[in-house]
Amino acid sequence: MKAKGSNAERQLVAKFWSKGYASIRVAGSGSSRFPCPDVLASNGKKIFAVEAKATKKDYQYFRKEQITDLIEFSRIFLSEPILAVKFSSNWYFFKLNALKFTPGGDFSIKKSDAQSIGISFDELTS
Repeated sequence: MKAKGSNAERQLVAKFWSKGYASIRVAGSGSSRFPCPDVLASNGKKIFAVEAKATKKDYQYFRKEQITDLIEFSRIFLSEPILAVKFSSNWYFFKLNALKFTPGGDFSIKKSDAQSIGISFDELTS
């Protein structure tokens, strides 16, 4: 499970580099005692703090703490918080206002909604 996530994060880093963004994967981001994203990317004008997930399911959950940590990091780092979900082999990108609350207080994104509420990588990086 960890390997799938790490590989997806590495793929995302390469995707940013291909668009002229310097990008790094933040190793240990899920286990740090400090809030930190999975990936940081910048072209000198835009800075993204990205929480990335990869799934073969039809939905992806984000724990409330993951979102609040991403918001806190982004506030301090002066970056834009972005969620990236790789459903099967396709990446989708989301601003935080695209999330829906679950009854348990977490957030979720359905694969069926990804195209309509997500933004394309080209749109994100242009």
